[in-house]
Amino acid sequence: MKLCVYGAGAIGGTLAVELSLAGVDVSCVARGPHLKAIQASGLKLVQDGKEKIARVRAVEDARELGPQDYVIIALKAHGAAAAAARMVPLLGPNTSVVTAQNGIPWWYFHRHGGAHAGRRLEAVDPGGTQWSLIGPERAIGCVVYPAAEVEAPGVVHWLYGNRFMLGEPDGSKSPRLEALSKALTAAGFKAPVRPRIRDDIWLKLWGNLSFNPVSVLTHATLVALATEPDPKSVIRAMMVEAQQVGEALGASFSVDVETRIGWAGDVGAHKTSMLQDLERGRPMEIEALLGVVVEMARLAGVATPTLDMILALVRTRARVAAQSN
Repeated sequence: MKLCVYGAGAIGGTLAVELSLAGVDVSCVARGPHLKAIQASGLKLVQDGKEKIARVRAVEDARELGPQDYVIIALKAHGAAAAAARMVPLLGPNTSVVTAQNGIPWWYFHRHGGAHAGRRLEAVDPGGTQWSLIGPERAIGCVVYPAAEVEAPGVVHWLYGNRFMLGEPDGSKSPRLEALSKALTAAGFKAPVRPRIRDDIWLKLWGNLSFNPVSVLTHATLVALATEPDPKSVIRAMMVEAQQVGEALGASFSVDVETRIGWAGDVGAHKTSMLQDLERGRPMEIEALLGVVVEMARLAGVATPTLDMILALVRTRARVAAQSN
């Protein structure tokens, strides 16, 4: 199996090290000091005080690697849309592309089977760039549950979690999907093949679309947002509206709102990834987590007043932050 991790940061780096050490032919696309460190000393993964190093081939220009069997896109959604053209050299006739990202993926309505089958989503794929250049027929869905961070150039700290849920857009158990699941499992990950990957996407997104933007507006941790009455009421309203959108488009939710809020609170005094991005002056995943849900709400004819209001506020917060950086 020839596999390229496009974006060897926190999650991508974790995958690259473990897959490489399990015998997969892994390469990475990275940039800057992180790339130079990987090229010089390998990619180091730290977990529970233990270190592993994988000597993976790392490049900035994908043209140096050529076509792959699998490309795992581990960039944030806005970064992936901007990089789509640079991924094309990795794509051969049978290349599969795994979207290991938070939020609604750009291929969501491919083989959806509903009234909106084949529709492109502007919020996560402006101009349909990824749909056109990559092609939805290559897409494999992936819901990412591990948490990790780049500690230093060439060094990834794996914090917790090892589950990557996988699924075909049409729900089939394809040979390419089963081969990928087997490779990830052999590398020590939990990688179940899921028949309704969109349901899994919504279950994780349900928390991200609410807790992340509210954390940016309040600077509160997950446990505070999940337990203090004022923010919890806003988050509950957002989740109720989002569930109505998902269900109108055919998704099913396996737990109720209170249970999902409780899961987030159980993480403790943790800052969301979006709040961490704000504090570090990085672009935030606003459109993939929330903007796209509002876009889908308009398609489904579902009113989302709370989602609309929070989206307007967090977009403004992002603009103010960009002006001050």
